[in-house]
Amino acid sequence: MNTPYDMIAKVPSFTVSSTDVSAGEEMPSAHASGIFGSGGNDVSPQLSWSGFPAQAKSFVVTVYDPTAPTGSGFWHWVVADLPTSVTSFATGAGAEGADLPGSAWQLANDARMRRYVGAAPPPGSGRHNYFIGVHALDVETLDIDREATPAFLGFNMAGHTLARGVITPWFGA
Repeated sequence: MNTPYDMIAKVPSFTVSSTDVSAGEEMPSAHASGIFGSGGNDVSPQLSWSGFPAQAKSFVVTVYDPTAPTGSGFWHWVVADLPTSVTSFATGAGAEGADLPGSAWQLANDARMRRYVGAAPPPGSGRHNYFIGVHALDVETLDIDREATPAFLGFNMAGHTLARGVITPWFGA
């Protein structure tokens, strides 16, 4: 399956799974946005990943809706500099101020919040696919400013992405 992440780098894939969301299935409302009125709780889904290249030195986790009516999509969550010793996140790991492992940190999403913000498609905009990606990088850190945008992170990941796993649930109607 082609994903919007292929514009960053077309790379081999590995497995991403979740006990909370499933590829091609509707995202449970707990993972939708309460902040933006979609009736959810803004709780990030549980994620696990395996089969990534042994050369990986860090991961980046992203949640992106390319069809949000902004002209550039909407980044819901970004975690950078995640050590390769971490191969899963518990449900709710994307809370504001979450204690992330190692030197991992949350970039501000497109709502300028350093946390997971759930699905919130505008009424009448139809079904939106949410691309949950785990990107295996060949560097321990991208060494970008903590005020960087998700788009800037993507630009800096382009030459360092070894492989990527993606799971794509949807939300809206």
